[in-house]
Amino acid sequence: MDTADKTGALCFSHKKLDKFPVALQKVSGKLRNLDLSHNQLTTLPPWIESFTQLRNLHLNDNRLKALPNELAALVKLESLHVERNHLTALPESLAQLKNLKELGAAQNRLGQFPAFTLTLKKLDTLNLAQNALVALPADMSSLAVLELDLNQNQITVMPDTLARCPRLKTLRMEENCLPLTEVSEMVLAQSSISSLSLSGNLFNDKKLADQPGYDKYLERYTAIRRKLD
Repeated sequence: MDTADKTGALCFSHKKLDKFPVALQKVSGKLRNLDLSHNQLTTLPPWIESFTQLRNLHLNDNRLKALPNELAALVKLESLHVERNHLTALPESLAQLKNLKELGAAQNRLGQFPAFTLTLKKLDTLNLAQNALVALPADMSSLAVLELDLNQNQITVMPDTLARCPRLKTLRMEENCLPLTEVSEMVLAQSSISSLSLSGNLFNDKKLADQPGYDKYLERYTAIRRKLD
């Protein structure tokens, strides 16, 4: 704990913890990085709000069923990882995390797209893979992310408004319930997306190449590959 006081970083992963360590209150105002991943935590205490200097919080691989609204007090947070828990929703109060760049919530039980993410202007990556999402908001145009992972959900429609996401380059929607008719022509033809993953939906992958707008997508995809080479 003394080291954490000096470095601002503390790793308590793989400690078989079933309760949030009360001892952390002593350093809560000084920690910038906290890793409590791979434990057996089921809840977070209200005093989580005292970790006001946190930039990175890893709570993945626990047994959390909900996140408290008090998390919204961590306004300096840039990275929040809650993958592989038992979450059915993310609190809308997290809209206050205006500095958030990474949000990982894959492999939970989320039934609705977290609408607050549409207001986070610094968000670069959003991972909601392997949840229970069946739909996306009709207006996705304000989503600021570079990368959106929606693999292995139950989504049936690709909103045209994804084409207006200003920075979106990578969209993963593999293994959902999209019929070919719901692959947005606007997303193919008019978006900035240069990496689109749609395998495992309700159509043969080869049919995608015949869709209107696919040639425009292919131009973007090829241009990016040339730059990387």
